[in-house]
Amino acid sequence: MSIVDDSDVQVHWKRWLGAGDTAARDHLIVHYSPLVKFVAGRVGAGLPSSVDPGDLVGWGVFGLIDAVDRFDPGHGVKFETFAIPRIKGAVYDGLRELDWVPRSVRTRARNVERAFADLEHRFGRSPSDDELAVHLGISDDELAHWLSSIAGATVGPLDRAIETGSEPSALEGPGSEAPAAVVEDRELSATMRSEIRRLPEREKVVLSLYYDEGLTLAEIGDVLGLTASRVSQIRTKSILHLRSRLHSAGVA
Repeated sequence: MSIVDDSDVQVHWKRWLGAGDTAARDHLIVHYSPLVKFVAGRVGAGLPSSVDPGDLVGWGVFGLIDAVDRFDPGHGVKFETFAIPRIKGAVYDGLRELDWVPRSVRTRARNVERAFADLEHRFGRSPSDDELAVHLGISDDELAHWLSSIAGATVGPLDRAIETGSEPSALEGPGSEAPAAVVEDRELSATMRSEIRRLPEREKVVLSLYYDEGLTLAEIGDVLGLTASRVSQIRTKSILHLRSRLHSAGVA
């Protein structure tokens, strides 16, 4: 998503960055507020109806404010590129504090992750849906139901890492994060990129279209000839697959 600058937005940036003009800061927050609605809509697409969309927007606003306060155009990066990961991060932080995921759903997610690990160790390759279902002692339809119920529960550190990559650390500027944290982020990002390349082709395509191209689940479904719910299941399975591999690698 992009925001077209109005005629005086650059003036407000100069007033805020150069003189600390709080009125200019307020104008920038209002100007870029559509980013919050965009991000909240994408994050909320896979969440249950019990999660209030207004809460997502409210948390996202804090991320936008943080981005306006910390943005440095000297890094040569568009504000939208800098802000979106922070808005997403603020929304994810709010969801974690809310702790809305039922224990049964968390248990299912852990069981699927363990099934991936067990079967990949046994077969030396990625398991099929049929093999996952047999290992879990459930039917193919039940596996699809599990993945649908787990979809919202995949919001968390790994989902956030896929979307933000190593960009935040690279743009914060020197001294903004502890060196150990920067190294840890880079190791996770490098390992994750390696593991994504090893995923089955359809899982890689779904992750690429969702996170890199910014398509919605419905749009991806149109590209692949699948329903949005099936795309959601594949995305969920991909994230659980990655979590399993990263746990095995000792980095998640």
